[in-house]
Amino acid sequence: MLRKDMHEENRLGWNLATEAHNSHKADQAGFFRNGGSTLYPEEIALLGDLSGKSLVHLQCNAGQDSLSLVRLGATVTGVDISDTAVEFARRLSDESGLPATFVRSDVYDWLDEAGRSGEQYDIAFSSYGALIWLSDIRLWARGVASVIRPGGKLVVMEFHPFAMVFSDDWRPAYNYFDGTVGTHFETGVGDYVAMSGEVLAPSGYLEGVQNFVNPHRSHEFNWSIGEILTALAEAGLKLTAFHEYPYMNGAKLLEGMQGDADGRFYPPETMPSIPLMYGLVAEKV
Repeated sequence: MLRKDMHEENRLGWNLATEAHNSHKADQAGFFRNGGSTLYPEEIALLGDLSGKSLVHLQCNAGQDSLSLVRLGATVTGVDISDTAVEFARRLSDESGLPATFVRSDVYDWLDEAGRSGEQYDIAFSSYGALIWLSDIRLWARGVASVIRPGGKLVVMEFHPFAMVFSDDWRPAYNYFDGTVGTHFETGVGDYVAMSGEVLAPSGYLEGVQNFVNPHRSHEFNWSIGEILTALAEAGLKLTAFHEYPYMNGAKLLEGMQGDADGRFYPPETMPSIPLMYGLVAEKV
C-alpha cells in the first residue's frame, strides 16, 4: 500500500540531511569540470555503453551520480523527492557545465505522470539506498516498466536487504521481511557522508556540519530480494543479470567496517563474508 504520508516525512528529513551531506564536500562543480566522477565500476559495467542513450535516474539525490552519467554520454533526467537535493543538483549542473534535467517529485507521482504522457527511456537507473524508501514495490516496478521503451532496461545497484537487519553494532535487530509494514525511526536520515568520510567526498572532505541529528521521523521499507525480483517479473521485466557483493561501495554504515583503496567497505574481520550489496539488470522485451 502506498504511504504518501510517510513519503512526506521522509522528504522533510532528506531536505535537512542533504544540506549536511553536501557541507562536507569541497568544490564539487570544479571536481566535475576537471573530469571527476562519483560512479563505481560495478554500476558502470551493468549500465554498459551510454553513448546517445536516454536515461532516467530515479531517486537521484543531489545529482552527483546523474552528472557522472552525463559524462559517459547519456541524456539524463533525474527525479528526487527532496527540494534541497533537486535545487542543489540543478545548480551543480549549471556550474559544472554538464547538462541534465532535474525534477522535484515523489517518484510514484513522476512515474504515473510520465507513463500517462508516454515518456520513454532507454535506461531506468536506481542506486545506493533508494529502494528502501519505496512503500509499494509492485507499484514502483509497474511504473518503471511503463517508462522503459521496448529493448530498454532497468539497472539497480543497491545495498542488500539482508544487511539492513543489523543494528550499528552488527546485532540482528530488524526484520528482513518488513516491506509491507516498514521500520519507523524517530530521527530521520543521518549524516552518512560524515560516517564514511573522504570516500564520499572525492572533491575534498570538509568538516562541515557537526553532530547532525535529524529532527524528522523516517520510514524505511526493507523489501526482500524475492519481493523485488517478483515485482519486476510481474511488471513484465526480464531479469538478465543479478550479482551479489560482499562489500558496500562508499558506505561505512556499520561499526568496524574496513575500507580499501577503491572505496569498498567490508565487515569487521570477526564477521563472516555476507552479501552487503547487489546489482541487477532487467530488460523490457
